[in-house]
Amino acid sequence: MDRAGFEPLALRHLDAVFRLAMHLARDQAEAEDIVQEVYARAFRPTSIAGFDPGLDPENAMRAWLFTITHNVFYTRIKQASKRPGQAPDGFDAPDLEPLPGDPPPLWDKAPLDWDQVDSRLKEAIEELKPEFREALLMWAVEGFKYREIATILEVPIGTVMSRLHRARKLLSDRLMSDARAADELGLPALSRRAAREPDAL
Repeated sequence: MDRAGFEPLALRHLDAVFRLAMHLARDQAEAEDIVQEVYARAFRPTSIAGFDPGLDPENAMRAWLFTITHNVFYTRIKQASKRPGQAPDGFDAPDLEPLPGDPPPLWDKAPLDWDQVDSRLKEAIEELKPEFREALLMWAVEGFKYREIATILEVPIGTVMSRLHRARKLLSDRLMSDARAADELGLPALSRRAAREPDAL
């Protein structure tokens, strides 16, 4: 793909990349720095030459940019961890222990429109650890499948499933503890409907 076709394709996903960076960093200035680095890397001549659009250039570009975003964020985490007190709040090592049973579903399979998500659900998602927020955002908002998320994060598919299970369980516990909020959000009804529709891998 030449630069003339590459740049507009990449820039169409700027909002999604910034949203992921914000979910990971939870700081606007940090997220902006991450996005700037992501696009600086993406627009290198060697990166453009090496990008494979495949049969679905839009999805390939989005997944590729998300991979860079993930790598940039965790590289910055590693660098910050070498400086005492510089690691972002809430960062912890991933919990990769698989949990039994299916993930507790909180919504149907249609991707969430983040701009329309209830503030209570947003707040609960923002409280998750970065590795849980990242996987959940890719699955619930961006609509990636488990295998695609595994490729982006460069982890086994079982790790993705474990992170999603834990994220959804934490959200369920948090939101269902408030009966009024759960009812207003329609969580019990959504859980019953989604339980009948297994996730595609």
